[in-house]
Amino acid sequence: MTDFDPADADLSLLSLFAGWGLADELQRRLAADGFDDSRFADGVVFQHVIERPHAIGVLAERLGVTQQAASKSVTDLERRGYLLRRPDPGDARARLVDLTDRGRGVVTAARRHRAAIEGEVIAALGAERVEAARLLLADVLTHLGADAPLRIRRAKPPR
Repeated sequence: MTDFDPADADLSLLSLFAGWGLADELQRRLAADGFDDSRFADGVVFQHVIERPHAIGVLAERLGVTQQAASKSVTDLERRGYLLRRPDPGDARARLVDLTDRGRGVVTAARRHRAAIEGEVIAALGAERVEAARLLLADVLTHLGADAPLRIRRAKPPR
């Protein structure tokens, strides 16, 4: 087997691997904060309830999955203490999915750690290089039309 030199990789692979590296470091830090059961994919659900709670049907639609799949994800996040279902004050038959204090805590911790990691990368590689890389990646997203879902908090992993 031959060695792989990341410097020889194309932009797609380098972006992917850099993202994985950043995500792994974030997850390591979250685990150290007591969120050892958090997963990177949890954020796909959190993005939809961060600003306000939603019914399972609305959450499923926003996630682009069936109500059964959304309910399964919510049940898992409830079990881990990140989400809860509570009665909808406007509809006694409906229940809303919302973040718990632990859920808000992991979101706050993730934001803090992402900022710290970025600061460390800036210190190591220089502010100009990091800003140029950030702008390049934002331009790539726009060029591919992949920025629109992000603007409305509907990020999805690739198919």
